[in-house]
Amino acid sequence: MRIAFAGTPEPAAVVLHALAASHHDVALVVTQPDRPRGRRGTPTPSPVAAAADGLGMPVLRPASINDEDVLERLRAEDIGALCVVAFGQILRAPLLDGWPCINVHFSLLPAYRGAAPVERALMDGVTETGVTIMQMDPGLDTGPIAAVGRVPVDPQDDAGRVMDALCALAPPLLVATLDEIAAGTFAPRPQPEEGVSIAPKITDEDRALDTALPARRLADRIRALSPHIGARCTIDGAHFKVWAARALPEDGPPGLRRDGDRLRVGTGEGTLEILELQPPGRGRMSAADFLRGWRGPLELT
Repeated sequence: MRIAFAGTPEPAAVVLHALAASHHDVALVVTQPDRPRGRRGTPTPSPVAAAADGLGMPVLRPASINDEDVLERLRAEDIGALCVVAFGQILRAPLLDGWPCINVHFSLLPAYRGAAPVERALMDGVTETGVTIMQMDPGLDTGPIAAVGRVPVDPQDDAGRVMDALCALAPPLLVATLDEIAAGTFAPRPQPEEGVSIAPKITDEDRALDTALPARRLADRIRALSPHIGARCTIDGAHFKVWAARALPEDGPPGLRRDGDRLRVGTGEGTLEILELQPPGRGRMSAADFLRGWRGPLELT
């Protein structure tokens, strides 16, 4: 079946590569316009645009996927379905009415509807998550479900490891759903009414480490934002990113302290040990390496 694909970030590019290797024909790729990146603000293609270019696929970069010229192109390509993975724009009628719009959502719907399902799930300390293949409707990830896959989540897994597992799980489910559409047997089921939760986009407030919280919650927040966003703290007035940590059950004095070559923080419940952090203007480093070179006071401000 001829299909179109809409996506933007790296996880979507992973799924696009898998679709390109399947028996379905990706006739057109739609992604977000090139965005300024880096210190010079150079316009840079999205990971999906770069992947499509490498695969020799035609790419559209519309300001809105709902524009009539996009719809005309989809009609001209005679596609049977539109696959959507982390595209970053809201699809509306008549696009939703013109084709089966099949979304890969990185949660077990109806839990974690919204922009940041993996991050929000890890912040909540879930022990299982997964992928839902759904037919899109006008709501926020409320459409009927075609397929579900599950993956366990280890307490030390960060968002990168979980996303890698989900990206490996998604393509076979998506291809099987496209097979059903092509065969005329596609019959998605409504989402359950119970268990609904929302996963809004990550804000600056989500990145801050509030040491009044329990250590386990802080460790979950840090791994949820790693390796792509980064939790934040301020040490002696300098802004650091925190990339890895673990919760320890024992209580300790409040504040940041050195414990040999370890960096620990007293919290509202238990102790947080920072394992990896990034000083301003430098790369990621272990806490031991940071402590060897740090000459200032260890004071969270």
